[in-house]
Amino acid sequence: MAKKPAKAAPDSAEAAPTGKSKKKLIIIVTAVVVLLAAAGGGAAFFLSKKNSTSKDKEHKSEPAKAPVFLSMEPFTVNLQSDGGDKYLQVTMTLQVESDEQSTIIKANMPQVRSRLLLLLSSKEAGEIISTEGKDKLVEEIIEKINQPFSPKGEPQKVTGVFFTSFVVQ
Repeated sequence: MAKKPAKAAPDSAEAAPTGKSKKKLIIIVTAVVVLLAAAGGGAAFFLSKKNSTSKDKEHKSEPAKAPVFLSMEPFTVNLQSDGGDKYLQVTMTLQVESDEQSTIIKANMPQVRSRLLLLLSSKEAGEIISTEGKDKLVEEIIEKINQPFSPKGEPQKVTGVFFTSFVVQ
């Protein structure tokens, strides 16, 4: 009988490592399954995002329109100056949202020219010579032209101003 308890001790010692290895095996298998599920979910997410992005691009590329440009007659104005006469001669082209906007602006050209003459003649040569000054002037021109022509009218939709000639003398 002394031998049986001796065998019983090694059996329980062998059973403990087998239980630990089964637990490790279950944990490893579970971790692998979780990682595979996460990888599959990530792949599905990125693939579906890629497909929806390409579908969005297809839908967005269909209504692409060519820009509409409206050339303006040249402006020649006196600039504000303390030390003598300074002049600005500028020719510009407006970029508008649609042909309809171009027609509205053409129909109201006297108002547009008046607004721009008042704006341009209020400037000093030093403030419009630099690139930053010209960029600021573009923003102000867009703001002036986009103002409604009638008190409760819709604003215009000028999206850009391009100088085709700009001479300060």
